[in-house]
Amino acid sequence: MLGKILVGTCSWTDASLVKDSDFYPARARSAEDRLQYYQSQFDVVEVDSSYYAIPSDINSRLWVERTGPDFIFDIKAFRLFTGHQTPLGALPSDIKGSLPANIVHRKSNLYMRDMPAELIDELWKRFKNALAPLKDADKLGVVLFQFPPWFGFGRQQFDHILYCKSMLTRHDLAIEFRNSSWLNDRNRGETIDFLLRNNLSFVCVDEPQGFKSSVPPIAEATSDMALVRYHGRNTQMWESKRATANQRFNYRYSEQELKEWVPRIKRLAENTKQVHVLFNNHYRDKAVSNARQMKILLGQ
Repeated sequence: MLGKILVGTCSWTDASLVKDSDFYPARARSAEDRLQYYQSQFDVVEVDSSYYAIPSDINSRLWVERTGPDFIFDIKAFRLFTGHQTPLGALPSDIKGSLPANIVHRKSNLYMRDMPAELIDELWKRFKNALAPLKDADKLGVVLFQFPPWFGFGRQQFDHILYCKSMLTRHDLAIEFRNSSWLNDRNRGETIDFLLRNNLSFVCVDEPQGFKSSVPPIAEATSDMALVRYHGRNTQMWESKRATANQRFNYRYSEQELKEWVPRIKRLAENTKQVHVLFNNHYRDKAVSNARQMKILLGQ
């Protein structure tokens, strides 16, 4: 029996989508209206705001109330947990106020190693509290850990992934690599075996190739949940230091490019309970347009 395939996008509130496209009807003016319209079109969405700041359990409760019983949210892990540089302003004000003065005065960006252990534990606690309403309502899909390009293959990195798993024992974790060393000929087998042994979902990606950050477009099921994320193929802007996020992800997939993934997605569904197909080419309406196309190609 095939696992259920859910198709959606990475965010439903992106400013470019809301302000610069006609995806939402004129009547969908409030946050509630937009979420309810989005769920009339798609089955799953990724929350990316949780990467930029610890999410609120109040928002999670509202999302539960405003969506039907079968709608699913994937949550992106807070940036500090994945080793990204984290601006002081991204921390809750009371936690920022509890940091040692020498850190506050010396740094504009923090990493996990810069923070006292008790404050890191408090951030994990708040993150888990925010997930709880979605988990309790059976509306939480995966927690996505998207690691930075400098997070390369190695023992310390394996240990950090297991540490993240130990912090979220009730949840399904999905791991997205952005360093080619994880999937090269030498390390690919060990990487996939590690994910399998630890019941962690490998995030399959479609993205520009030929960069150190590039991961090949392979489909591997390493747990009973599979995730496929489409970043577009805008090679010119992918690693440009001058490019904005909208410029990096400004790409519309052709029907032929989407068709390449249909058999891969179906193979994933043969080996999992659920497959989440998410479009992150979030400039204007390109993600929602391609998501609609993919639903048709998958017979939905």
